[in-house]
Order: sequence, then C-alpha cells, then structure tokens
Amino acid sequence: MDHAAAELTPQTARPPRLHPVETATDGELITRTAAGDHRAFDELYRRFRRPVLSLARRHLPDHGRAEDATQDTFAAIWRSARTYRPERGAGAPWLFTVARNAVVNQARRRDAPPAEVFDTPSGDPGPAEHAESEWASWCVHRALEALPEHERRLIELAYWGGLSQSELASALNVPLGTVKTRTRRALTRLAGELEREGLS
Repeated sequence: MDHAAAELTPQTARPPRLHPVETATDGELITRTAAGDHRAFDELYRRFRRPVLSLARRHLPDHGRAEDATQDTFAAIWRSARTYRPERGAGAPWLFTVARNAVVNQARRRDAPPAEVFDTPSGDPGPAEHAESEWASWCVHRALEALPEHERRLIELAYWGGLSQSELASALNVPLGTVKTRTRRALTRLAGELEREGLS
C-alpha cells in the first residue's frame, strides 16, 4: 500500500485509557459505574461501605436498619450514577448525599423505631444566598482537588460523611495518630488554598 492510500485508510479510534479501579478517583468510579462497569461499582462498595455504615448507625439506632440503609445506598448509587456531574465536585460528597437520603428514607418508614433525622434548614435561601453558596462550594471543591489523595479522602469522609477520627481510623485502616496528623496537615493545606481563593 502506498503512502497516499495509507492516508486514506480510516484510523480506528482508540478508546480512552482508564485507570485501574484501585487507583481511580471516586468520581471516575461513579462515572464508570454509570456506564455499567461492575468492577468500578465493587471498588466503590469496598471504599465506602464502612463509612456509609458508620454514618447510618449514628442516625439509626437499630443495626439491622443501618445495614438496610447501607444496602439501599449502594442500590441507589448503581441506579443513579448517571446523575453525577464531575464538574460540580468530587465523588465522595455526591455519594454521601445519596447515603443521607437512604438513611432518611429508612428512618421515615412507618415500622421504624424513632430515629434521629438529619436537620434541614428552615426557609429557602434567596438568589443572593444561593449564588454565594454555589461560589463557596465551587471554591472548596477546587481547593480539595489541590490536596494529596490521602488527605483529600480523609477530609471528604470527615466532613461529608460525618465520621469521627476513630471511625476514620477504622474506615481507612490506619492508626488514630495518623488520622490526627493527616487531618492537621490537610486542614492547614486547605486553609491555604481557600485563602488563595479569597475565602479565608
């Protein structure tokens, strides 16, 4: 085949190279789950089952219902992963929003014992408050992206998952002292990033 003919030969498009599930970000795993990737979903389950269960147990006194809320969370993730938008922020906050909804739904079932339901703000924010909140949220997500992976994950689990330092140590399988050290470093870095964004 001559050079001219070769130029006319259609090139087969190569699919984008994907990270191994073990090193993919939470957001990448959610996106791949939306496309039906079972291995990505399994990795999400491995990463987040314990933190989600800890969150559920804090608000549902019955362990069985906490387990049910955890299973409901991952069923909902599988069904609604396509609604995740990476440009709006990291994957963990989206996932914990799904988890909170599952916990609230479990707590509201008629046959459920009394449980602590998440507080909801009273009154709807006006346009100015909504715009300011959106801007602050965008800046925080941008600042989080600048943190090392192990520090970013810790902050996401602590603040969006609501885990205590002891729960973080258990969920991440690291000593409590390591969690405290990483938390201090992460908050210091985050404060610096937010200061550069004008949110100090």
